[in-house]
Amino acid sequence: MFIDIHVHFRSIPGFPRHGKQAYATPEQLIERYDKLGIEKAVVLPGVSPECAYVPQSNEEVIKVARETGRFIPFCNIDPRAISNSHLAPLGDILRYYRDQGCKGIGEVTANLPFLDPKVQNLFKHVEATGLALTFHIAARFERIYGLYDDPGLPQLEESLKRFPKLKFFGHSQTFWAEMAPLKNEFDRFGYPDYPIPEEGVVPKLMRKYPNLYGDLSAGSGCNALKRDRAYAVKFMNEFQDRLMFGTDICAPDTPTPLVDFMLDLRDSGDISKTVFNKIARENAVRLLEL
Repeated sequence: MFIDIHVHFRSIPGFPRHGKQAYATPEQLIERYDKLGIEKAVVLPGVSPECAYVPQSNEEVIKVARETGRFIPFCNIDPRAISNSHLAPLGDILRYYRDQGCKGIGEVTANLPFLDPKVQNLFKHVEATGLALTFHIAARFERIYGLYDDPGLPQLEESLKRFPKLKFFGHSQTFWAEMAPLKNEFDRFGYPDYPIPEEGVVPKLMRKYPNLYGDLSAGSGCNALKRDRAYAVKFMNEFQDRLMFGTDICAPDTPTPLVDFMLDLRDSGDISKTVFNKIARENAVRLLEL
């Protein structure tokens, strides 16, 4: 029924966070997926020091994907890789992993501005290889992970202009908070619960730039829809070809509220089966050429 556009695992769970297992194993994920009706999932390696206590190899993700048949590998390259330079030949690495079966890159979480020359260099090389790119936006510098952008996401917009053939998969609290105009800048750190009286930056950017797609995973993506059901239906209908279901499961017990919400929207008739199927799986199949 579903293809998950965004998940993480570790073959060996690794260093715990807050006294609990930080990442599910592939076996734990498959057990959950069988219960939830999730056929396959895009696995995003963690490589940047801002969010990965211990960086993960792309090879681990590729190996598990080949062995299980349930995972779609993305590779991940930090913008500072090779030489910490905006001239780094990142395309060489990207082409290698593309040829190993990786369908995209991400989640890009380096805490650098979108317009940092090293990040722009990464975007340039990713566009040239034809891979998709999943990004996480941060609302500040330091003590956080994710590419930094200002309120209104002007650096993301400039990047969308500069790299029109690069498929950007938008994700994170700071991205999805801008479904509506922000009441205050602190909304960028969390999950605004007020309705959407008028459109924010995200739908405007999606309408203007066909290379921007919506990764609906995690509490941030689900909250962007659930905070205003009526607007969610309008948004999903308009962008039915550019939205993708996801979970962002990290720990084994990470909640998956988007499953129930999407099924409720379909079963109530608020969205058609056609729209449901596109967002649940068909857009991922088409965009990643599965």
